[in-house]
Amino acid sequence: MLHLAKILPALVLPPGLIILLLLLSIVFRRRALALISLVLLWLSSTSLASDPLMRAAEGWAVQQPPSSAPQADAIVVLSGMLRSPAGPSGQDEWADGVDRFEAGVALAKAGKAPLVVFTGGWLPWHPDARPEGDVLRERAIERGVGRERILVTGTVRNTDEEARAVAALLRGREGSGRAPSVVLVTSAFHMRRSALLFSRAGLSVTPFPVDFQTSSAPFSFMDMLPRAGSIQNTETALREFCGYLYYRLVRTN
Repeated sequence: MLHLAKILPALVLPPGLIILLLLLSIVFRRRALALISLVLLWLSSTSLASDPLMRAAEGWAVQQPPSSAPQADAIVVLSGMLRSPAGPSGQDEWADGVDRFEAGVALAKAGKAPLVVFTGGWLPWHPDARPEGDVLRERAIERGVGRERILVTGTVRNTDEEARAVAALLRGREGSGRAPSVVLVTSAFHMRRSALLFSRAGLSVTPFPVDFQTSSAPFSFMDMLPRAGSIQNTETALREFCGYLYYRLVRTN
């Protein structure tokens, strides 16, 4: 099921959809399909289209300082920041979204919660990789966060599993019967779906979005030129819309 969730969107989102249209234009000899694919390629690879889509995925949120966050039972930092490079060193590197880790550490040092929870992100097609939460715990300790304040969930493969694992971990410690409160830290484009799932898991959620993918620069001619980063933002935003709608309309439990 996890593999299908990763593969199926690739067939209907850029660039998968563009490739499919080009293949159909060859098979059925329809120039219109080739033209549609070229227009779609141009639009999806320019910030003219990708920036509004990404800002919508981010919920039009804006960056906030750690001091703006309320007190909570725990700061929760979601996985998705590390990669295991080739070579014998065994040292994980930052891939993307390092702002999640930095914000979690900053919130912890600001005293916004007694606990910091890292999720044990792990994917079956990287079986030898360490769960991400274990690595982040070590790095947070190096940054001055007390070892006794840090919790790590078991291995989780997606946001739904992260939410359930964190809820089970905190409810087991809380023992008061009330919903544990969390400051949820993840990339801004990922926040809407994450907050929905963590709320459904029985947690009181305060979003703290980071890792914004667009800037406040005014429109210019450069926004009409194709860039690899723009097509990535387009696909990321559309993937998040699909994921949110799936959990909102289909997965209701």
